[in-house]
Amino acid sequence: MGRSTVSRVLNGSPSVTEAARERVRRAVAMLDYKVNLQARSLASGVSRQLVLVAASDLESEPNSYYHSGLELGALRACAEAGYSLGVHSFNPARADSVRQIVGLIDGGRCDGLLLPPPFADDPALVDAILARGCPLVAIGGGPETRARTAVVGVDDCAAGTALAHHLLALGHRRFGYIRGPAGHVSAEGRFEGFVGALRAAGLDPAEARVARGDFTFRTGIEAAAALFAEPHDRPTALICANDDMAAGALLALHKLGIDIPGQVSVAGFDDTPVSEIVWPPLTTVHQPVKTIAQRAVEQLVAAIGLGRERLEPGFEVVPYRLVLRESTAGPMPA
Repeated sequence: MGRSTVSRVLNGSPSVTEAARERVRRAVAMLDYKVNLQARSLASGVSRQLVLVAASDLESEPNSYYHSGLELGALRACAEAGYSLGVHSFNPARADSVRQIVGLIDGGRCDGLLLPPPFADDPALVDAILARGCPLVAIGGGPETRARTAVVGVDDCAAGTALAHHLLALGHRRFGYIRGPAGHVSAEGRFEGFVGALRAAGLDPAEARVARGDFTFRTGIEAAAALFAEPHDRPTALICANDDMAAGALLALHKLGIDIPGQVSVAGFDDTPVSEIVWPPLTTVHQPVKTIAQRAVEQLVAAIGLGRERLEPGFEVVPYRLVLRESTAGPMPA
């Protein structure tokens, strides 16, 4: 069998008969052959590298799982597609972060880009990337980004509604809520779903006690301490926009001597590993972060294979699910 035929099979070319394809597969399995990505890149002049951008502020604590979950899912999908993955961290608070991200493309160091929030919520950055002909899939981007390129994520508004409905069904009517960073579209969607559920139940959302955090354990502690500082008419249910803040809230409530879930039910979002090891284990929304990253890579690889510089705008919704654990229960009788 000719070398060119083997090459076409290994590169996924459709111009090969199924019989030839099967013979190559058997030979690959027998020889335990592995593609040398560096050699392939040198020979073709194409890097076959995708880049995952991570939001990171070296002066503050990281999110405990979100970005590592994205990286794991993207790595798995890249390995299956014969691509390498580069992960580059940038501080979204820095004025030059857009220039730095665009510099990855200008330097010829990526064939496609994965852009999670909060960068995915920046239309100017999205436009700058697309203007350079770099295929882009955003993760969790809002309506403005979905109008420009492909986006993969969960329906945050629906998930926020489902979490609120769970607590309403348990009998809760006094709520607290710890929001995510201002301008974070996914976090705002979760809060909007919560507000909509309260209105549908005939409750005034303005009566909920609301604080804002930045997705970190520390701000969960601070926000919960502020929300529950006064002993009168405390919320009987507290929703947090992610699990790290919910874990911080649990610690703050424990320090105040508040029984969970006897006096206050607490719920988070993401279903990160920390949600299972805190006490009590946390009711949360399972966001399949690894699956989201995997689907984003698959979309990028398909577009690159077809020679497309832009992906069709739209939103691929990956299902979420509610995970019920011991941190939520019905409110104690007055």
